[in-house]
Amino acid sequence: MGLSKYDRKLRVRRRIRKVLTGTESRPRLSVFRSNKEIYAQLIDDTTGKTLASASSRDKSLETKGTKTEIASAVGIAIAEKAKKAGIETVSFDRGGNLYHGRVKALAEGAREGGLKF
Repeated sequence: MGLSKYDRKLRVRRRIRKVLTGTESRPRLSVFRSNKEIYAQLIDDTTGKTLASASSRDKSLETKGTKTEIASAVGIAIAEKAKKAGIETVSFDRGGNLYHGRVKALAEGAREGGLKF
């Protein structure tokens, strides 16, 4: 019997995290995707602190539409919060998900909002 889908995702996530670390000047943009929602955080791994976060559950995010459109809006929201915190470049951490669909939409929204990665 092989690995479960979740175990495969964890293995990929660990492999990504070996390479990616967030600093104060270039934090890690971490993406978590559940079946219903999508979350993004800017993390400084040197201190272990979250610098900014946005999610599809935020009350300020008044978006209706498909999950992909909502993910794009979350990307724009995290980019705006990053700009307020004085952050321009980030390291993108897809969290073991494929760079496709909602994760890709969030990344493109963040780029549209002005983040560089």
